[in-house]
Amino acid sequence: MTEHNNQHLTGRAVLGATIGNMLEFYDFITYSFFAIQIGHTFFPARSEFGSLMLSLATFGAGFLTRPIGGLVIGLYSDRAGRQPAMILSFAMMGAAIIVLALTPSYATIGIAAPIIVIIARMVQGFSLGGEVGPTTAYLMEAAAIDKRGFAVSWQPASQQIAATAGALVGAGLSTVMSSAALDAYGWRIAFLIGAITLPFGLWVRSGMPETLHLDEPAPVAIETGSAKAIRARDYSRIIILGLLILASGTIITYVTDYMTTYAENTLHVSTRLAFTTTVVSNAVGIAAALYGGWLADRAGRWSIMVWPQLAALLLTYPVFVWIVDARSAWALLGGFGFLALIGSIPYSAFYVALVEALPKPIRGSTFATIYAVAIAAFGGTAQLVVAWLIHVTGNALAPAWYMLFATAVGLAAMIMMPETSPAKLNKARERA
Repeated sequence: MTEHNNQHLTGRAVLGATIGNMLEFYDFITYSFFAIQIGHTFFPARSEFGSLMLSLATFGAGFLTRPIGGLVIGLYSDRAGRQPAMILSFAMMGAAIIVLALTPSYATIGIAAPIIVIIARMVQGFSLGGEVGPTTAYLMEAAAIDKRGFAVSWQPASQQIAATAGALVGAGLSTVMSSAALDAYGWRIAFLIGAITLPFGLWVRSGMPETLHLDEPAPVAIETGSAKAIRARDYSRIIILGLLILASGTIITYVTDYMTTYAENTLHVSTRLAFTTTVVSNAVGIAAALYGGWLADRAGRWSIMVWPQLAALLLTYPVFVWIVDARSAWALLGGFGFLALIGSIPYSAFYVALVEALPKPIRGSTFATIYAVAIAAFGGTAQLVVAWLIHVTGNALAPAWYMLFATAVGLAAMIMMPETSPAKLNKARERA
């Protein structure tokens, strides 16, 4: 029995890995929720659209440094360990959040304000680029072999938890504060609430056991009904497929995160309903992500990736039509909640399939780098593309077009991904 098989993923280890993701994504998602207010504070322009686009461009600036952070912190995790890499990324993100929240407005210090904000966003992008790879590798390596899917599902689930927390904060602030107060300083309160977790998160991560030294079986795959080891030449194919799937998931995630602004700015519903819709859809997403990981441990990775993704491809546009035509609370809550359900399940299975397929010596850096590249190329531009499409076409269905394109690309790549489930592989060996 290997050392790995004696390991169990403790509650503190799960919390330590996911609290970093929660803070990192809370910050990024909170920025998108308050893009209009941040635009007013740091990017005054002649038109409301111009101010929003400058704010979203700054949001996108944080994605430019993600590949650098993914490579640098990812390599650090493969050499020094997952724990020190996670502490580094967490500390950097926390410091950048505080800087962003406390930077004076353009009216107070002039051009220095947007410059400071852009630098803070780039530091946040660097740290987030290096966060996802080590934490995903850690969750898989620390888990029992038959529970890897559920363990890794906490990675996407933690993103949904962060989005839910951000939406709850936004809904709460919009309830108790006037629009003028929310515009002036309410958004700063949202960021500082996230920063409160910094000391606790550093304490939790400092006590996490290291997993880099643990033994584990070589990566394997099922091909034409028989089990075989993944050869070195197969890794390039897996990396390309992983990049396509991550690009797909990134577009879907960040377009979905934009739905608070979309509901308020395009569908013209109340701020409270916009935030409530986000809370409900992200709460559904949390359950769906964890359920997807649980299913992947029982039914295998491939089927749990492909069939829900196919359902998303077929149903996204009709649901959007319903939302745009009705513009009611029931349509927004039910429609976006349903899209979160069918959109979250496949990516939990994909995450564990990708980290299982990568060898440990390059797992943290490779996963982090391709994740960061996909997000830098498509996440940072997703909300800009959607806002631009809506502006030039005047069609509220524009987000659905982009999501359908991303879903189709992701589905094609998922179909070509290898099966990596230990249970499936054992059955294949028995048949061989």
